[in-house]
Order: sequence, then C-alpha cells, then structure tokens
Amino acid sequence: MNQLQTKRNPWPIVIISYFVVFITFVVIFIVFAARQRTDLVRQDYYEEEIRFQHHIDRVSRTRAISAELGIAYDSRRQFITVTLPVAQANRQPTGRIFLYCPSDARLDQNIQLAVDKQGLQLVDGKKLQAGLWKVRVEWSVNGQEFVFNKSIVVGLQTGSQASMIHFRP
Repeated sequence: MNQLQTKRNPWPIVIISYFVVFITFVVIFIVFAARQRTDLVRQDYYEEEIRFQHHIDRVSRTRAISAELGIAYDSRRQFITVTLPVAQANRQPTGRIFLYCPSDARLDQNIQLAVDKQGLQLVDGKKLQAGLWKVRVEWSVNGQEFVFNKSIVVGLQTGSQASMIHFRP
C-alpha cells in the first residue's frame, strides 16, 4: 500500500507573515513619528503671518538705513553686537532683540533694546548654545517702526576677528 503523503501549502503562512511584519513596521513608524518634537519658529506663528503686511512696511523703511545696521558675533569674547544708526540712537529708540534657536525653541530669548549713544548694544552670548541663531531686532523711533533679521553662528572660533553680518533685506 502506498501511503499518500500530504504536503502542506506554505503560501497562507507566508502571506499572513508578510502582513504581520508590514503592519508591525507601520505601527513602529507611527509611534516613532508621533513622539517627534516639532517646534514652530514661534508660539504665535499663525498670528504673525496675519501681520505680514505690517512687517513688509517696516522692512521697506529699514532699507533706507541698511548701510548703518549690523550684527556681529565675537567668538573670542562671546558677545553679540547690535548696531543701529547713530541718528536713531540719539532719539532714544525703543524695541526688542529676539534670539531664536531654530533647533530648540526652549532656548529662545527676548531682550530689551538699550543702545548707547553710538547705536551699539552688546548681548552676552556665553550662555547661548553653539550653532545657528536667528537674530531679529524690532525698534521704533518717533512713531516709525523698523525691523531687521540676520542669522549668526555661535560658538565658532575664528581667531580674533568677529564675524560681521550686515543687513540685506
């Protein structure tokens, strides 16, 4: 008597295993993506977009004085120098200096603008994390508002020279 040996078909097990592995990877990816921290540039990002036309007007006024504006980071002494026009410095400008860290919004800083008679203000950079920082200066003089933005790299040792970045809107 010949005994018939029955072979099991492997395809149902292969197909089920494929779907189990696929679903496992999808679940792992979703958990990984959900745990990633996403920071906006600022907390009131959407409200800031609404005020964009006001910003364009301020940038237009700033272009007229752009040759007298500047931001410098001195890596040796670890401070940031903000430069405003001397004519505006003598009229007691009011405003703020915002330091944004694109990689971590928790490190952002907001500093009161207090320039001297030469239009200079030094900002301590010793506590700033090394890397890219975006500096935004907003000020007003006699009812006219101005703004300029520049990016600086903190923590690079470039010898005794400061890295000077001039305003170009």
